[in-house]
Amino acid sequence: MLHLLTETCLFSLAVVSPSFEIYMGVDKHENEDLIKFGFPEDIWFHVDKLSSAHVYLRLHKDMSIEDIPSAVLEDCAQLVKANSIQGCKINNVGVVYTPWANLKKTGDMAVGQVGFHRHKEVRTIKVEKKIGDIVNRLNKTKEVREVDVKEEREKRDRREREDQKKVKKEEKKQEKLAMKQKQEQDELRSYSSLMQSDNMKSNREMDSDASDEFM
Repeated sequence: MLHLLTETCLFSLAVVSPSFEIYMGVDKHENEDLIKFGFPEDIWFHVDKLSSAHVYLRLHKDMSIEDIPSAVLEDCAQLVKANSIQGCKINNVGVVYTPWANLKKTGDMAVGQVGFHRHKEVRTIKVEKKIGDIVNRLNKTKEVREVDVKEEREKRDRREREDQKKVKKEEKKQEKLAMKQKQEQDELRSYSSLMQSDNMKSNREMDSDASDEFM
């Protein structure tokens, strides 16, 4: 299920499982906030060389851009095309997409304008024509509400820090357990070596030693 968010807009995509969320600003100022406070898991979509909405697909944990289902790519591409004043009127439109971390914002750029750190990480998908069924389905799930994207990002980062602390705590626990097991094994090997036959004397040898000593 796909959610598109404004004021930020929220759309729902119901053709794949698990579901996804899509964020889209309603104007350049909201786009600016999304550029600034996007998640590292976000994939940014925009019509190539034309003005359009900025759409952010939020990936699930451990997903990469290569893992995006084709149906989800199609939905995102159709969504930015439908929300482009020029792009919605023409066929064979290119839609570019790239990870949020690849977006570049400099002080001399206009509000809502963005560039790229590495152009090789920018991908393109062609939208030959507008598929009304897709856009209609998405618009039916559209939810417009106020979203504090800065607060959402801060919450996300806090959760990540907490998860990292848990991982480190578990790693330390496992390290201590491994050290304890190694120590026990070392002690066992040391004891075993003391018990080897060449380090022990028989009762007869002990008696012989005793008699020699006292004769």
